[in-house]
Amino acid sequence: MTLMTDEYPPIIVTGQFDAETDALFQRRREEFFPPQLNFVPAHLTLFHNLPGDREREVVEGIAAVIGGQPPVEVRVAELMSLGRGVAYRLVSEELKSLRGRMVQHFDGMLVKQDRQGFRPHVTIQNKVSPAQAKGTRAILEQDFAPFGATIEAIQLWHYRGGSWSPIGVLPLQG
Repeated sequence: MTLMTDEYPPIIVTGQFDAETDALFQRRREEFFPPQLNFVPAHLTLFHNLPGDREREVVEGIAAVIGGQPPVEVRVAELMSLGRGVAYRLVSEELKSLRGRMVQHFDGMLVKQDRQGFRPHVTIQNKVSPAQAKGTRAILEQDFAPFGATIEAIQLWHYRGGSWSPIGVLPLQG
């Protein structure tokens, strides 16, 4: 398990969407996420906690895994309930395969949360009452239709006890 220290904060790995999809997710998160808790942008988490004291190894490992990988197509399939929030559920065998290769590469570094099943989603509301979350989902379902999106890069962040600070972006180029 990776312990958080000021010197070596844990690393979070996310997928960077095409500009249009990212703008939609950011608007929805700003609209529905409790403002006092909204420290980070809307995101697709690939890994929650890679060891910060092995940053160079993590960055180089991701670069090696994604080498030659073209942008990844995903389907924003539906809205999903988180109980106390709402998310967009993503479907993509290509994304699952890419993450699976990363899991194999980082196997010995993964915390329990990152070894569990991968349910790709983008959270746009969390930490509200179940009734409020149900209301948000009803609002969003009024005009939701599944759509395609593209993951264009892999982003790396330091987790700093709420907020994140960027480490870098590795483009998917193919």
